[in-house]
Amino acid sequence: MTYQTDEKPQSAGRRNILRGTALAGAAALTGSMLSAATVTRAPVAPPRINMPGANMLRVQQQQIDQAAPVDLSGLERVKQKMVRPPFAPKHEQIAQGGPKIIEVELVVDERLMVVDEDTGASIWAMTYNGSVPGPLIIVHQDDYIELTLKSLGRNQLEHNIDFHAATGALGGGALTHIYPGEETVLRFKATKPGCFTYHCAPGGAMIPYHVCHGMNGAVMVLPRDGLKDKDGNALPYDEIAYIGEQDYYLPRNADGTYKTYSNAGDDYAESLEAMRTLTPSHVVFNGSVGALTGTQALHSKVGHTVLMIHNQSNRDSRPHLIGGHGDYVWETGFAEPPLTGVETWFVRGGTAMAAMYKFEQPGVYAYVNHNLIEAAILGATAHFVVDGEWNNDLMEQIVPARQSEA
Repeated sequence: MTYQTDEKPQSAGRRNILRGTALAGAAALTGSMLSAATVTRAPVAPPRINMPGANMLRVQQQQIDQAAPVDLSGLERVKQKMVRPPFAPKHEQIAQGGPKIIEVELVVDERLMVVDEDTGASIWAMTYNGSVPGPLIIVHQDDYIELTLKSLGRNQLEHNIDFHAATGALGGGALTHIYPGEETVLRFKATKPGCFTYHCAPGGAMIPYHVCHGMNGAVMVLPRDGLKDKDGNALPYDEIAYIGEQDYYLPRNADGTYKTYSNAGDDYAESLEAMRTLTPSHVVFNGSVGALTGTQALHSKVGHTVLMIHNQSNRDSRPHLIGGHGDYVWETGFAEPPLTGVETWFVRGGTAMAAMYKFEQPGVYAYVNHNLIEAAILGATAHFVVDGEWNNDLMEQIVPARQSEA
């Protein structure tokens, strides 16, 4: 997905104003607050969070400045085009040649999104590339991800990115802080195979605030020789379904309707109050209620194998494919053999994971969070529509519903 950024870069003065606002102050990695004289809207003091202080970060920066350079000039560079979820970027399941530098671009885009059309619930979502979740990135173990992170000039807040697949510097979060109109470039080596979440983590209470406003996504780091079962047999897939489970905490008016706000960040205080209940107003897949149902349902065919990648950056989840199974399930990474024949699998809060299933019957399958309250009432449901011929040996309706004589 390509973004046109016509906005001019923000001046140093705008950057300093942002740094001084209550919101940006809460977002600062040191957690410090500046004078209220520079605040552009009513200040809201965030709860104190123990984050690395300025002295610790200065020591880390000295270590970075003194580090020996690494020569990667001999590695092939590949640009990976980001695509909108639930789809996956083009990639090889088995690595061709040696490690590569995979270039990706993520654009921070604060945008008003409708969460539920039936109620009109909406949120100023904080997104990477305009979607919740952010795009799926796919590389192989020992590849390098070189990220260009940009923030649109019309944005309001400070942002960064923490890759759970990365090593050091708070997952890159300490090195990627940007303000509206800025950009930064980060490179890290993908040393661990598996599926990993990424998310914005500016610091303090701004971490859950950004994550619960949709600012998260996933990276899949494939083994160089592809996915395998416990005996070393190859496990190829025909399709990927990338599902991001998002919990929202939307503030309400006194009459129970959802509040609306003029700008990103205006809901900060009331969102924190709602989040303190630990009770989400919505739990949805891919940003909104019904985003993967009806005309937007996922599609497959009998005989096709789908790799379902599930990301949940904040809460535990228990996905289940109604009418199917997890033939192979990797809950904790690709370094260990997959679980087999799983009915309902587990997504630990703050992780991404993968489950594989080969469809054997046509029809509609519901992919749900098997906390059925969250699936049926709060929105955590997706549909697979599968084409093919029915197999009566697997299931047959012997007698249709009729009046009972009992």
